[in-house]
Amino acid sequence: MKYYLIVGEASGDLHASHLMEAIKKQDSNAEFRFFGGDNMTAAGGTRVRHYKELAYMGFIPVLMHLPTIMKNMALCKKDIEQWQPDVVIPVDYAGFNLSICKFLKKLRKKKRTTRPKTFYYIAPKIWAWKEYRIKNFKRDVQEMFCILPFEVDFFEKKHNYRVHYVGNPTADEVRKFKAEYTETHEEFCNANNLNPYSPIIAILAGSRIQEIRDNLPSMLQAAQFEGYQYVIAAAPAIDDSVYAEITKGYNVHIVRNKTYALLSHSTAALVTSGTATLETAIFNVPQVVCYKTPMPKLFRWAFNHIIKCKYISLVNLIADKEIVQELFADRFTVEDIARELENILPNGNRREIMLDGYENVRQRLGDTSAPENAARQMIELLKK
Repeated sequence: MKYYLIVGEASGDLHASHLMEAIKKQDSNAEFRFFGGDNMTAAGGTRVRHYKELAYMGFIPVLMHLPTIMKNMALCKKDIEQWQPDVVIPVDYAGFNLSICKFLKKLRKKKRTTRPKTFYYIAPKIWAWKEYRIKNFKRDVQEMFCILPFEVDFFEKKHNYRVHYVGNPTADEVRKFKAEYTETHEEFCNANNLNPYSPIIAILAGSRIQEIRDNLPSMLQAAQFEGYQYVIAAAPAIDDSVYAEITKGYNVHIVRNKTYALLSHSTAALVTSGTATLETAIFNVPQVVCYKTPMPKLFRWAFNHIIKCKYISLVNLIADKEIVQELFADRFTVEDIARELENILPNGNRREIMLDGYENVRQRLGDTSAPENAARQMIELLKK
């Protein structure tokens, strides 16, 4: 069968590549075409566009690049119609992908056919904001494959929209890495010009350029505890020059394409909200979640009165209680970041409490393979 996948960022590229590998194991005739990245390219098939040409975040950046976004959307629609896949699999990235889903619904109606099917893999976080988008999913998406256990209640109980929970791919990826990774702490440090006798504090400042420019300066100002070395995990799509500009004057190291290895050897971490918070937890690294927002007091009011969830980090959302400290909006200050970092360092008063909480998160996620489950269910549905 023919599978068309669409991702808009680095994490989607990684998850989609593993889904492709799982599909190939169960469908020997699988053909792939996609908007994606290097991981998907390595998995095989034809890349139409790199996700770097899609990944714009925030009102102003999107507005500035609107002609490019619209051009890529038109290309994607035309390419799907010409290639005639059996299924289109959007991966997260709601803004772009929901427009494609709407197009697919119209295309099926126009052609008077049941294909291409629309199978959404990894639900966008509409349970946090833009909940009104549920009407788009119910209207345009035939099957939804979720990766967070609490999403089942949100979609099925609250909105009467049946979904499939397939397990969590991040948990899969971390478990697989830990099972295969053999580099010692000394070897990792020597390979990356680090001091093997100085404990590491990892800094994961986001995957998009605006996130990094917003969050990293304050993280660096807070990361001033003696006896530690600070290591930034560079995002795949961000050029070295961006980090060089922000880190000028700081004694900090940068590693690229080694985030999991870095977390394996870290004592603590400063992390922006997103998938990285969950990865850090599964690696059992105590963390402080840091996220700068515009108009912090207004954002705090909106979070308390409008936004539909209690937390911003996946760790706390999955546990349904506060395990990691979330420093965002009016709590995002250098002083708060430094204080909470001190609390999770060895002998800090929150370190062991956080580690105990991580165990609860791992149990809730389970140990099933999300890509294998999703691939099997997708193929079964396509064959009906």
